[in-house]
Amino acid sequence: MSIKDKLPAGTQLGFGAAPLGNMFRNIPEEEALATVKAAWDQGVRYFDTAPLYGAGLSEIRLGDALSDRRRDDYVLSTKVGRVILDEIEDVSARDLGEKGDVFAFGRPNKIVNDYSADATLRSIEDSLTRLKTDRLDIVWVHDVAQDFYGDEWLAMFESARKGAFRVLNRLRDEGVIKAWGLGVNRVEPCELLLDLSEVKPDGFLLAGRYSLLDHERALQRLLPAAAAKNVEIVVGGPYSSGVLAGGAHFEYQKASPEILAKVERIKAIAARHNVSVKAAALQFVLANPVVAAVIPGASKPERIAEDHAAVKEAIPADFWRELREQGLVAANAPLPVKA
Repeated sequence: MSIKDKLPAGTQLGFGAAPLGNMFRNIPEEEALATVKAAWDQGVRYFDTAPLYGAGLSEIRLGDALSDRRRDDYVLSTKVGRVILDEIEDVSARDLGEKGDVFAFGRPNKIVNDYSADATLRSIEDSLTRLKTDRLDIVWVHDVAQDFYGDEWLAMFESARKGAFRVLNRLRDEGVIKAWGLGVNRVEPCELLLDLSEVKPDGFLLAGRYSLLDHERALQRLLPAAAAKNVEIVVGGPYSSGVLAGGAHFEYQKASPEILAKVERIKAIAARHNVSVKAAALQFVLANPVVAAVIPGASKPERIAEDHAAVKEAIPADFWRELREQGLVAANAPLPVKA
């Protein structure tokens, strides 16, 4: 069965809970919980989180927000690779790779990178406690890639191969979880995992690498290879860390002048065709048949309604045609309409 088969019927738009970990700012508790409620009220039934997000804060808040919901009514995914300790650490001294101080406003608990079998099982148990649930549906192996580990990433991948991959493959085969794969910001680890023979992932949560701003590399190799093995993609970061939704960040950092210029070109075309950039970003992602779902993050209730309206917005074929003519979407990228 594919990832799509494991999601509730009609689920294409999920909820990325990274912002609940106080991503970029100190989010009031009531605002965080109200955002999850707004997502539920809009029909969202797939929620994704991770221990890394605020050192467990996102999981805690999501668990509180969903505690009165019937567990069979929603799909839940989280991640392994980081163990959250009771020990307190200096948040400013954390090495989070490209994510830098993204979660500087999260909990000060110490975060330990560990992809071993024992750490994977402990991480799952800890997540169950924070999420106030008895089971996880999908588990992603988090950030085993260059953006976090630099030249050491292949060694970390090997650690995950011997530990997390085998544990999750077994738990999936035993029916304890429904699916597993990688949750990463780079395509190379996904390509490497697809080539392994001893385990079979069900999908990838690919953040920022299949978006309106950045999709050529994924289209070149990863998506065709994944499709050939019936492995589907959940797209995270469809707004490229916010720059496509009016924000100033791209890949968790302040957007460069080059990226801002590209966004302005997209915005100008969108304005000419009376199209919202949010709608273009979400519908572009969902047009690819390898994509099972997209999980934009939100920390304000009103953003949820915007996302759902964006998915339903009518976008003329001329808009996509102009994007393609100006080289803003790849020639081989599937589009929502023929252009």
